[in-house]
Amino acid sequence: MTSMAKPKISKHLPTNELGLTIRNYEGSMSTLCAGCGHDSVTAALVQAFWELSLAPESAAKVSGIGCSSKTTAYFMGQSHGINTVHGRMPSVATGANAVNGDLHYIGISGDGDSLSIGFGQFAHAIRRNLNMLYIIENNGVYGLTKGQFSASADIGSTTKRGVPNEQTPIDPCVQALTLGAGFVARGFSGDKSQLVPLIKAGLMHRGFALIDVVSPCVTFNDHKGSTKSYAHTYKYYHPLVHTDFVADADEITGEYEADGGMSVTLHDGGILNLRKTESDYDPRDKAQAIDTLMQPRENGEIRTGLLYVDENMADMHEANALPDQPLNKVDYKELCPGSDALGGFLKGYC
Repeated sequence: MTSMAKPKISKHLPTNELGLTIRNYEGSMSTLCAGCGHDSVTAALVQAFWELSLAPESAAKVSGIGCSSKTTAYFMGQSHGINTVHGRMPSVATGANAVNGDLHYIGISGDGDSLSIGFGQFAHAIRRNLNMLYIIENNGVYGLTKGQFSASADIGSTTKRGVPNEQTPIDPCVQALTLGAGFVARGFSGDKSQLVPLIKAGLMHRGFALIDVVSPCVTFNDHKGSTKSYAHTYKYYHPLVHTDFVADADEITGEYEADGGMSVTLHDGGILNLRKTESDYDPRDKAQAIDTLMQPRENGEIRTGLLYVDENMADMHEANALPDQPLNKVDYKELCPGSDALGGFLKGYC
């Protein structure tokens, strides 16, 4: 919450496998507007990391510029983190990941940060299959600069003054699918029960995992003419696939009905349990996923859930045969030949 400080007492809170309470995964108090959807995404991230029993110091938070990019300060205060230049977060994440692939990388971005100035960087992070969870907090406006349309604003959506958008929106899920992403999902900040397992699955996926989250801006884009308001999203919200995540360490029990269930095993052994709300939808079928997203929207339906997953793709480390040992763990005293060897090498050019 933005309106109250978090209580310091955590004595009676439940602990995870590391002996940590959920307080250990929180950050500083939010300065976003009260009711902002981004704070709900933050709460879902905190919950997901706590439930997975991932050490806070095992995560690296990377963001660009914008209301969304501020949220990295509001969760996991003991984690590594950096705010980068506007739209350039993927480059920094790529460099950090290349030299230390042991961390869990979380990129937090917005529709302006990723779909306008950072669109090219967003695309190439997908092409490289960078091993990271990339969350777009999508509200259709530039909140920091007082509510101009972003590149994700739907045709016909209006500003608070009633001016309609006439430009074709960029759908990050469609772009990710066409560029070869192996994990594509859409969520809603108002549905934590769906968003938390999607985040958990994205964190455990090896390769680039995109979650586009409809996250309403209560100040500039929560009015009657907006297609990314709370009222509009709740009205047309349609969970396409119900998702649950079971970690490898947990006992897996239960049976699925013939026409209702599907399981996907991730690289770490964790299980994605999917229940189809549409009997013919298969999240392993890329063509069907694209067709689902591109279908005419006469009824305004917003489809959410795990849209596509492919567990057979090599990530950036595998594709480029990068060393397993992070550079910060290399013993340079043994590997460095010293100044005398360097001097001898340079004499060859004199």
